Amino acid sequence: MAVSGKILGSLIVAIALIAGVAIYWLQIYAFYEPVTADAVEMRMTNVVTGQAEGIIADGFHGIDADSSPLRFRGCFTTTMSQALLTETYETYEQAAPLTAPRWFDCFNAVEIGKALETGEAIAFLGERDIIWGFDRVIAVFGDGRSFAWHQINDCGKEVFDGRPLPEGCPTQPPAHSNDMTPERN
Repeated sequence: MAVSGKILGSLIVAIALIAGVAIYWLQIYAFYEPVTADAVEMRMTNVVTGQAEGIIADGFHGIDADSSPLRFRGCFTTTMSQALLTETYETYEQAAPLTAPRWFDCFNAVEIGKALETGEAIAFLGERDIIWGFDRVIAVFGDGRSFAWHQINDCGKEVFDGRPLPEGCPTQPPAHSNDMTPERN
C-alpha cells in the first residue's frame, strides 16, 4: 500500500504545526506559577550592613518557575521615596530587566529599561545570590511603582561560561544539590 506524497506532506506539516504550538505553550505558559506576597518578601541590601532587609511592598504579585532562576518577576508599589532608598540601600549599576510573558502585563521590561537609562527609575540590589549566581534586582520609579527580577551576576557568568570561580565569590554549591544557597565563609 503506497502513501501518496500529498498525504505524507500533510502529515509532516500537521506534526510540525502541533510541535510548534506545543513549544510555544511550554515557553510562555506551562512552567510559570503565581507568587503571592505571602510566599516572598521584597528585600533590599542595606548599604551599611550589607544585609538584606524587608521593605514596604504593597500589592505584590509575581510569577516564577522552577525551570530557571531567571523566570522570577514581581510588581508592587512602595511608599518609600527614591531619596530614602538611595541613602539606605545599595544601587545596582548594571540592571537589565528581562522580558516577561505577555500575559504578565504589569511587568514591561522595555519601559523599565528605558526608565533606568533616563534616571526615572533606580535599580537596587535586592539580594545578592538569592539563588547561587543570580541576584534579585528591584527597580523603583519616582511614583513608587516597583519591579523585581533575577539577573545573573558576575560570579554566575564566569562559572556558567565554564571558567573558574573568580576570587571573592561565594563557594558554588555541589552540582547535584537542590539547595542553590551559597555557602558563606
